[in-house]
Amino acid sequence: MSPSDDLQRDASAERFLRLVQQKRRGTLKIYLGLAAGVGKTYRMLQEAQELHRYGVDVLLGYIETHGRPGTVAQLTRELPLLPRKQVFYKGHAVEEMDLDGIEQRRPQVVIVDELAHSNVPGSRHEKRWQDVRELVERGISVITAVNVQHLESLHDQVLKITGTDVTERIPDSLLREADEVINVDLTVGELRARLEEGKIYDAAKVPTALANFFQAENLLQLRRLAVREVAQLLGRQVETGAGGAAAVPAQRRNDDRLLACINTNERAAKEIIRKASRLADRFSAAAWYVLYVQTGEESADRIGLAAQRHLINNLQLATELGAQIMRVKDNDIVAAIRRVAQEKEATLLVCGITREKGLWQRLSRGGVTHDLLTAVASDGSDLDVYLITY
Repeated sequence: MSPSDDLQRDASAERFLRLVQQKRRGTLKIYLGLAAGVGKTYRMLQEAQELHRYGVDVLLGYIETHGRPGTVAQLTRELPLLPRKQVFYKGHAVEEMDLDGIEQRRPQVVIVDELAHSNVPGSRHEKRWQDVRELVERGISVITAVNVQHLESLHDQVLKITGTDVTERIPDSLLREADEVINVDLTVGELRARLEEGKIYDAAKVPTALANFFQAENLLQLRRLAVREVAQLLGRQVETGAGGAAAVPAQRRNDDRLLACINTNERAAKEIIRKASRLADRFSAAAWYVLYVQTGEESADRIGLAAQRHLINNLQLATELGAQIMRVKDNDIVAAIRRVAQEKEATLLVCGITREKGLWQRLSRGGVTHDLLTAVASDGSDLDVYLITY
């Protein structure tokens, strides 16, 4: 560890301490990485030690070392480690973070690893990120960590890059709520070298990891995603004067209003919602909406329970990503979309089309998307249309 690294770590701890002292609600700091093994937990433990030296009451609420020697070495007697809570599920004892124990102990700062973790069924919250949000709302500051592939809106991109369907995810809004997001960066060569040296996984798992998720091209694209996410967040903080940055005049959000249209096609709806979320974030849109038009053919007594459940889950996903939900009943889908777009003063309409050979031939065969494009083109409005293929 070089002297410059020590100075940077001290500065990071001092900056976070100032945020903790300035705010009544808890402060949230997130270490974001491109993949496992970049050193997120190691960095959190280093910062915890620095804060402890400043006299801050720091508690290790949940730490997952994965047996990595460098990370294990950071666990010192100086830092109190809260015992995990044992929960019995289907006859087996499962260890979980003790949320009640943290709230009763009420430290100034708590370290919580594995932000995207799913809690055992029957817990107060389904996800650990919900535990973290509760702690912050109750005035306890949290330092936590997550990898970029766990961001909800990036799920489809990560699946295409790595071929891995990441099931544990967090809403992007959590990063936007954070007071600080730190990119824990390593070059692709450094990360693969750490893997080959057995510093990330057991030796038996290394060849499979190198040949799959940890392929150089996969890591390069994930690294780009992580850098881009943090850069966008930092840009937004500079614009609004948030996140502990030097105060600058807050800029108004754009007047753009996005309207994303979905149906009961589960996978298509998810992709449209995620991409619309990223568009709204990129444009700093004033608002974005998700519209579902229920026709007579999709009434509750005519579609299956599975389709209804998928629809509800997708609308919940849209809510978590920051959308306002709209459900209308109308047999004329195009007319309903145009009416809602006018009522909400939408400037960008986001809809989907199946990915088939000959996109223009597909559009010319008619259907809702064709009719919608024709109507928008002929009514003289300023409404733009963004097509998402799925």
